[in-house]
Amino acid sequence: MIPNPLRPQCLMAAAKVKSIFVYPIKSCRGISLSEAPISSTGFRWDRQWMVVNSQGRACTQRVDPKLALVEVELPNDAISLSWKPNKSSYLVIRAPGMEELKVPLCKPPQTCDGVSVWEWSGSALDEGDEASKWFTNYLGKPSRLVRFNEESETRPVDHNYAPGFRVMFSDGYPFLLASQGSLDALNELLKEPVPINRFRPNILVDGCEPFSEDLWKEIQIENLAFHGVKLCSRCKIPTINQENAVSAAEPTETLVKFRSGKVLIPGRKGQAKVYFGQNMVCEDLPQGNEKMIKVGDPVHVIKMFSSYDDTST
Repeated sequence: MIPNPLRPQCLMAAAKVKSIFVYPIKSCRGISLSEAPISSTGFRWDRQWMVVNSQGRACTQRVDPKLALVEVELPNDAISLSWKPNKSSYLVIRAPGMEELKVPLCKPPQTCDGVSVWEWSGSALDEGDEASKWFTNYLGKPSRLVRFNEESETRPVDHNYAPGFRVMFSDGYPFLLASQGSLDALNELLKEPVPINRFRPNILVDGCEPFSEDLWKEIQIENLAFHGVKLCSRCKIPTINQENAVSAAEPTETLVKFRSGKVLIPGRKGQAKVYFGQNMVCEDLPQGNEKMIKVGDPVHVIKMFSSYDDTST
């Protein structure tokens, strides 16, 4: 049975935070955290680094699926609100057939120009020749590892959807939220279930009806307000098995049947796209200064979109 997210009981759905993920290097494996500090560009450390090709363009799993096998590790204390890196703090990078790479978390002195991801271009911090050689050898083409330079660069999100917000190397928005119920509903329709890492969310919630997160206009987690700004249209990456980097037709083939623009928003743009998850921005609430959310935190739905016609895609 194909789930209907517009049933009345969905409209007042509440949930709890089940998992929190950050992806320090764009398109590489994520890290599951028990709690995570919020910054102005999303979770701290999220998409702060990116691999670029010889033209400075972002390398992603869309073209280089082997990035799915690159594991990253941060120091245990790196998620503490007051933590600062020192000379012995490293981002540790591992991949099959490769020696371990340690990238200092203290910012490198060198920069490189002509770095670009989607519509944005600018300069970035260059993590040096050792990291460049590592990724060049792994991907089989000239590559460099760069870090977003917060001191000199700003990358605003699309002002048509969330004016005033910004990101580092994320595709579009600071946060992606999805629900366990939505994943379970999809997996009921698949011959082979897929894990949530196919969809690379930052926040996974549980306890709500499938796809009810589509209509969350504003939610509150602890003392923070999150606003739903745009349903997340999915690219090729959900079809890539994150354990072996092999691509297949699913889950997109099934998602087209009940999660396409043609089904959800007939008559509007994006008919051929498929949607899973809600892009969000975070706005501080007046009370409280702590900027941290944790697994187990309750999710309160403050405002709902009345229907898919009111959502952005």
